[in-house]
Amino acid sequence: MAYINPASGTTSQIVLKIQAGNLLGNTTIASGNITVPALQDVTVNNSNDVFTWSQLDATAKQQVATTSTNSLAMSLVVDPTTFFGTNVSAAQSDTTASQGIMGLSRNKTLVTFSLKMQEGATDHFLKGQGFVTGLAPTLTADAPVWVTPATITVTGDYTVSSTE
Repeated sequence: MAYINPASGTTSQIVLKIQAGNLLGNTTIASGNITVPALQDVTVNNSNDVFTWSQLDATAKQQVATTSTNSLAMSLVVDPTTFFGTNVSAAQSDTTASQGIMGLSRNKTLVTFSLKMQEGATDHFLKGQGFVTGLAPTLTADAPVWVTPATITVTGDYTVSSTE
């Protein structure tokens, strides 16, 4: 059995790319994307909702899975260029690099993302679309760099592919 091991200094990598401007349903990552630097952790959430009901003729509740809520949560060290973008007053119609991660959130821009999980020669890409939210940069005496959580709330399903 092989494990995905993103240990520093190995060939294993976790790479997250985000791009603005794709139409809903188009999960292609092209040039002009942002590779999110300094990821500290990544959590892939796939949570199915469940409808529950009781019946008079049963001693246990009945359940059926319904739609799922998907998200990609992470923590990252703030890189000024990637976080604020190259134009701090960028609009939703501007490029991904112009908006930066903060601008993508502020402008409520639909983003396409690709999370690469590599182990040796095998690549797996988790792709989807959603909105950047949950930014809350903090700075403490014990951690003298800005660190922020971030979430991509996914609209629709994830797709898994062997190519980006």
